[in-house]
Amino acid sequence: MKTITKMFTALGLAVALFAAPAHASGGGQKNAEDYDFSFEGPFGKFDRAQLQRGWQVFKEVCSNCHSLKYIRFRNLTEPGGPELPVEAVKKIAAEYEISGEVNDEGEPITRPGRLSDAIPAPYPNEQAAKAANNNALPPDLSLIVKAREGWYYPWYISPFIKLFKGNGGAEYVRSLIAGYEDPPHGEEKEGLNYNPYFPGHWIAMPPPLAGEDVEYADGTKPTLIQEATDVAAFLAWASMPKMEERKRVGLMTLLYLGVFALLMLMVKKSLWSRVEH
Repeated sequence: MKTITKMFTALGLAVALFAAPAHASGGGQKNAEDYDFSFEGPFGKFDRAQLQRGWQVFKEVCSNCHSLKYIRFRNLTEPGGPELPVEAVKKIAAEYEISGEVNDEGEPITRPGRLSDAIPAPYPNEQAAKAANNNALPPDLSLIVKAREGWYYPWYISPFIKLFKGNGGAEYVRSLIAGYEDPPHGEEKEGLNYNPYFPGHWIAMPPPLAGEDVEYADGTKPTLIQEATDVAAFLAWASMPKMEERKRVGLMTLLYLGVFALLMLMVKKSLWSRVEH
């Protein structure tokens, strides 16, 4: 067991050291604030209420510019996610007009959304998205937490990633959203905003949240940091909607292998106990 632990530790150090230069190249980029999300660690799970609040922030604010193309409406009802009522999600889906289909005469039509549909993008194409955002393309947020690294690493590697590369993943998203500041010494860049958590500091996206942007259904006070935390957790789920199932299967596999190894040890001792050494 000690040998396996040493192997994991060495692997973690190697991965973290290899990844460290990417963080150092950020030109003085500020490290994201550490935050204990409920889904971190080998036994972590998503907070259902938090995911529901995060979905509300995404739907009412973020979806005006950003897409979530790998998430379908039905995913919002499934175990391990926000677990919204099916009827409520059907009503939400029906609010959207889905295009891309044709009728019996071959003419293009639109229809209300269904549970099986992907959440529609706010713009029909990339050109329209750029035209509406000062020639900057708002990224799809389905995998943004994975793209920014962090909690999705195995639990035995994550501490080394954080030690050498800094906080990433949901913590980065949370800090970025809530971390806009006035430029130092009166510096200005046309069409860009100053954010110390962003590589290079200048980002095309204006501050998306200001606090009091939504009225939470559960009565939670919608402060800036609360909204940023909730939507970061929701985007973490969007990046790994089967995380809880994966952890459960992984732990059951480890338990099975542990019992199997114990049984094999007992068999070995039984077979070799009659042999003189």
